[in-house]
Amino acid sequence: MERLTPGDFTEVDEPFALFASWLEEAARSEPNDPNGMALSTVDAEGLPNVRMVLLKGHDRDGFVFYTNTQSQKGEELLGQGKAAALFHWKSLRRQVRIRGPVSIVSDAEADAYFQSRPRDSRIGAWASQQSRPLESRFALEKAVASYAAKFGLGTIPRPPYWTGFRIDPVYIEFWRDGAFRLHDRVVFRRASAAEPWTRTRLYP
Repeated sequence: MERLTPGDFTEVDEPFALFASWLEEAARSEPNDPNGMALSTVDAEGLPNVRMVLLKGHDRDGFVFYTNTQSQKGEELLGQGKAAALFHWKSLRRQVRIRGPVSIVSDAEADAYFQSRPRDSRIGAWASQQSRPLESRFALEKAVASYAAKFGLGTIPRPPYWTGFRIDPVYIEFWRDGAFRLHDRVVFRRASAAEPWTRTRLYP
């Protein structure tokens, strides 16, 4: 069984640097999308939804991802104002769980990220009526061709319904696989971003 040693992650006092360290390790070992996370939201009736999205930024202000605000997840994020996310790095046998309220990133931040995307992805953001019924693949390809012609070789602006959300965590849990399912779990909690973190070790 793996034993705890001085400097082990269970002794860290704040979660953001630890997350950055784990994500950096995952970037070296995961074959695909180390920044992939399962994002959970709830609808107006409290029924949960979960899907995979890509983390596009993280710092002490929170965890940022982008989406169409008129999509199912966009509407649930705007309607309920909270979300949870899960990172699972199978190569490292580690997980990180995040929960908290969400807010919309600034227009400047969303514009900058949108312009950093591949051109075809920017066109796709205009062409896709995300989460709504699609009559055929041809209809989607026709919309893509239409917007490609519209924008030509010029600048493609960010759609007004496309932006980023930031999860401002009040709960971050780190999980590391252990022999015989005696895993290591440490959770950081705070009432709000203005409050200090408290750290608790959990039973597996």
